Amino acid sequence: MMLAVIIGAIAVISLAVFIYFKTAPQLGGEVGLERQEKYASLQHYNSGRFVNVKKTDMTTPPMSVMFDFMTQGSSKDPKGVLPSNDYVSKEESKDTLASITWFGHSSVLINIDTKNLLIDPVFGERASMFSFMGPKRYAYTKHVTVDDMPKIDAVLISHDHYDHLDYDTFKQLKDKVQMFYVPLGVGVHLEKWGIPKDQINELDWWEEIQMSEQIKLVFTPSRHFSGRGIRDRFTTLWGSWVIDGSRQRLYFGGDSGYSDEFKKIGDKYGPFDFAMLECGQYNKYWADIHMMPEETAQAGDDLKAKNVMPIHWGKFTLSMHDWRDPVQRLLKASKKYEYNVIVPELNATLEVKDTTSVSEWWMEK
Repeated sequence: MMLAVIIGAIAVISLAVFIYFKTAPQLGGEVGLERQEKYASLQHYNSGRFVNVKKTDMTTPPMSVMFDFMTQGSSKDPKGVLPSNDYVSKEESKDTLASITWFGHSSVLINIDTKNLLIDPVFGERASMFSFMGPKRYAYTKHVTVDDMPKIDAVLISHDHYDHLDYDTFKQLKDKVQMFYVPLGVGVHLEKWGIPKDQINELDWWEEIQMSEQIKLVFTPSRHFSGRGIRDRFTTLWGSWVIDGSRQRLYFGGDSGYSDEFKKIGDKYGPFDFAMLECGQYNKYWADIHMMPEETAQAGDDLKAKNVMPIHWGKFTLSMHDWRDPVQRLLKASKKYEYNVIVPELNATLEVKDTTSVSEWWMEK
């Protein structure tokens, strides 16, 4: 009798899990045969999966990772509430420089040539497929919401992981955005969430698109991966963005391990006035897909950047290091290079110009 009860319980749980992963809207859509056939001729697509330009080790010892996460790092999270500004939406004239507002992790708002570009917006409480579990955002004095956003001319997405593509944010955001620019395949998620196909542009690596008369966007490679469910790894593309305006050129790196692609991008599209580069959630176990801060420093030089801003830190704990280590290690490693390191306060808007902006707001008293 007991065995029958256990078997029955396992069957019910298995069915519930199966139904969840088939119906939960936050998982997004599935890349169908039509798209797969379209991608088949690409050099970086093989047997239904996208591949990195450079061989990339994705194996991690799960028990070792779990043990380290539970036992290492007493300062993985901030001890108190992080100071953050009240974001104030404002219009810019054609004569001003581009401006950038960082909302923590990799979410940034860029105003360039009078256009508002929102990149990897995650304004929800968790970077997770679940509303009740998964990485929870740090406590800020002020969390920005979608309601705080101005009119958005374009949303740019680097890849479809939950800490870069958030279902709850998109539900609220979709009617405030004119166009969406995403990697190949990521459009299936947006379509499932009710965004019309004619508002979605899917781009391949090195593909260029004229967003406006003054702004050209280029989707460039990164060394990472994709996936939102159990079986959809590598089915959509991942990458980085070049934003080429009338007066200034910006780079958004998304998530990436270090590779020669940074130098190729720098040689083809640099120098950059401002580069936003991943610097956080790194670990020896996944060093091929997330840069160490010293590699971030090197990447900034490869890109021929005048200013480098660390992103992918300051909001979620996704690794074992002290939450302040990314910026402190980057500041130290970058001293041998000629660019400025920019560390803006949370939710504060800064102009893109050659200046150092480091207030050490992250230092806990």
